[in-house]
Amino acid sequence: MFSDFPLFPHQASTGAAQVDALYLWLVGLSTVMSILIAGMLISFAIRYRRGSAADRTGAPTGSLKLEIIWSIIPFFIVMFTFVWSTSVYFQLSRPPDDTMDILVVGKRWMWKLQHLNGRREINELHVPLGRAVRLTMTSEDVIHSFYVPAFRTKMDVLPGRYTTTWFRPTRPGRYHLFCAEYCGTKHSRMIGSVVVMEPDKFQAWLGGDTAGVAPAAAGERLFANLGCVSCHNPESKGRGPSLLGVYGSRVALSGGATAVADDAYLRESIVDPRAKLVTGYEPLIPTFRGLVGEEGL
Repeated sequence: MFSDFPLFPHQASTGAAQVDALYLWLVGLSTVMSILIAGMLISFAIRYRRGSAADRTGAPTGSLKLEIIWSIIPFFIVMFTFVWSTSVYFQLSRPPDDTMDILVVGKRWMWKLQHLNGRREINELHVPLGRAVRLTMTSEDVIHSFYVPAFRTKMDVLPGRYTTTWFRPTRPGRYHLFCAEYCGTKHSRMIGSVVVMEPDKFQAWLGGDTAGVAPAAAGERLFANLGCVSCHNPESKGRGPSLLGVYGSRVALSGGATAVADDAYLRESIVDPRAKLVTGYEPLIPTFRGLVGEEGL
C-alpha cells in the first residue's frame, strides 16, 4: 500500500502492514475529529458573534440523550483503538520461539553485529527471508536507536543494559538501517543496511567466512583467561557459586530475595558483583567494569 509514496517505505516484514493500518486509522480519526471540532468552532463563532440576530433569550437547556451519545460513542472509539494498538504492540514485542538470534552493539558511529556462528558485520546485517530474527542490543557509549523503516521496527539501544526487538522479513532486498536517536556530531552518518536473502543464499553467505569465533566459544576463552574458573568451579565448591545450568534459573540471594539469572542479571553480576549476592557466598569477586567490553560481556 502506497509503496511508491516516499513517506511509506516498502512493507518488508510481517508486522509492517499492521503498523501501517493502525497508523492510517489514527491519522484518519484525528483528521475527522479535527475537521468536526474546527467546523463547529467556526460555525458557532459566526452564528453567535456579537451583533448577530441569534436568539439569546431564555434559560440554557440541556439534553441527557445528547450527553449520553457524545460520551458513549467516543468511549467505544477509544476502546477499539486501545484494544487494536495493544494487540499490535504485543505481537511486535513478543518474538516466536524459533527466532534466529543476533547480537548488536551500538557505538559512535557504527553498528557492530555478530551472528551466533561467529560471523561479524559492521553497518550491515544479512538475514534469511521468512525467518524470525531477534536482536539483543546494547551500547558502548550513549543512547542509540535501531531503526529499519521497511520493517516498521525501532528500538532504543541503551548503555549498561540490554534491549531486544524482532522482525520476520517477507521481501528479499536491501533496506535502510538508521540510528533514530541523536548520538553526537556524526549521528547522521550512523547508517547501514539490512540485506534480506533467500534461505539457501543466506546459508552459503553465513558459512563463507570461518575466521570468526562463535560468541559461546569466545566467552569460554575469556572466562578462562580472566581466571573466573578458579572461583566458579563446577567440579567442587569454590569461592563463588557454580554457574552450571544457572542461566534462566531462579537464584536465591542473601536477605531472602530471589532473582532470575537472565542476561541483565549476569551482566550486573560481572560489572557489579556485590549488587546481588548469592546466599552463602562472600563478596570476594572483583568487578570487571572497564576490563571487559560490551562484546565480551
